[in-house]
Amino acid sequence: MASTTETLDGTSALAPPSLSSRAKARMVSALLIAPLVLFLTLVFVLPLGGMLVHAVENGEVGGALPGVAAEMRGWTGEGLPPESAYAALARDLKAAHGEPRLGEASRRLNYERAGYRALLAKTARAVRSIDRPQAGWAAELTGIDARWGEAATWAALRRASPPLTPYYLLTALDLRMDDSGSILRAPAEERIYIDTLGRTLWIGFVTTLLCLVLGFPLAHALVSLPRGFASVLMVCVLLPFWTSLLVRTSAWIVVLQKEGVLNGLLTRLGIVDAPLELVFNRFGLYVAMVHILLPFMILPILSVMKGISPSYMRASASLGAHPAVGFLKVYLPMTLPGVGAGCLMTFIIGVGYYITPSLVGGARDQMTSYFIAYYANTTINWGLSSALGAILLLCIMLLYATVGRLIGVGRIAGIQ
Repeated sequence: MASTTETLDGTSALAPPSLSSRAKARMVSALLIAPLVLFLTLVFVLPLGGMLVHAVENGEVGGALPGVAAEMRGWTGEGLPPESAYAALARDLKAAHGEPRLGEASRRLNYERAGYRALLAKTARAVRSIDRPQAGWAAELTGIDARWGEAATWAALRRASPPLTPYYLLTALDLRMDDSGSILRAPAEERIYIDTLGRTLWIGFVTTLLCLVLGFPLAHALVSLPRGFASVLMVCVLLPFWTSLLVRTSAWIVVLQKEGVLNGLLTRLGIVDAPLELVFNRFGLYVAMVHILLPFMILPILSVMKGISPSYMRASASLGAHPAVGFLKVYLPMTLPGVGAGCLMTFIIGVGYYITPSLVGGARDQMTSYFIAYYANTTINWGLSSALGAILLLCIMLLYATVGRLIGVGRIAGIQ
């Protein structure tokens, strides 16, 4: 509690708080926000950090074949490695035979060169019965499988040996590293991720634009209509929040399919002669995503519009401005923070969808999030899944920085 002091003229005044009081206030503030900081750290920071680590982590080969991994660090990559590398490989295969870590290393090496899994399994079985080869391990391993005499086989092992690798990030960008260490474009039939990323961003952009075109007038109507009509309209806006995402998506399949409600109505009214293709394509995807994401656009815009006094438009009209001019120069600029926040929220959520595109979209409408989920859950390739997630996160951060620079991060967050 602040104390009072007497001034020169005999009046009293509040004394500034002491250092101990300010320290206590800061401590109380820190304790109040500590649960929020802990929550954000556990839910956002650590998972994102883990994703970034998995995108470059490469410990499978080094963990299963430590001896040959050490040999690869000293090998220049020219020709074939020395005899010591062959001997280290034989020792490591003997030690790791039958253990899960060898399977993990085989899978990782198979990404670099097809057939490596079978090669390691065959070699591990063969070297178990060999103690001291007479002609040396290089000749012995080459006799087991001629691929050990090829430089490309060892180059793949050399690329996969370091604890960190650019392999997953390069693959997510449709790039690859050749045997000499140069970065090249992937073959044309393997370039799928950049096209998928571009399609993801385009679908997110179009969905956001459609939500803005529909959401801005609806938000204005919620502010302008009488309370009773506005309440009914608000319930309609919030209704998607009260329904499961899977149920909403499945409902659109029922409505838009060839034998669905909409096609049946159009056919009975004579508007069309044959059912239209309204689902399992880009049109159905846009319809379902706009329906799901529209509230995320309306609510931020509505919160800003409620704080704009109608007197501004009346003032512009009293000064002789046309209503359209007053809207463009007075009203619209004041709604930009809500528009920016709504667009960002809608876009970020939209580009992360994979259930809706999988169910409603066509085969060519799959988004990056589909491949992220596929590699994480089906093939258990967490490295590539994390790399795709990191690329998508980078695109979103660049968009956020661009919008924040144009509109202002503080205005978007509502603190200015």
